[in-house]
Amino acid sequence: MNLINVLGMLAGGLTTASFVPQAIKTFRNRSTKDISLGMYLVLWAGVALWIVYGLLAGALPVILANSCTIVLVTVLIALKIRYK
Repeated sequence: MNLINVLGMLAGGLTTASFVPQAIKTFRNRSTKDISLGMYLVLWAGVALWIVYGLLAGALPVILANSCTIVLVTVLIALKIRYK
């Protein structure tokens, strides 16, 4: 794996990991009052497009990071809808 892919994997890993604390807090507190559904829906769409881009470009770091991110964002959207 070359340096560019290592950098991409690190950046993607950190970006994806940034959603984990919010998902844990939301699940534990069962409160989503401070989460914007609109923001997460737009984010979901953007991440989905990044996955498509990664697939078309053959960019594994983009595909992996955004695939993990879309799962976390989907969980947060589901929790927002469930606890509304």
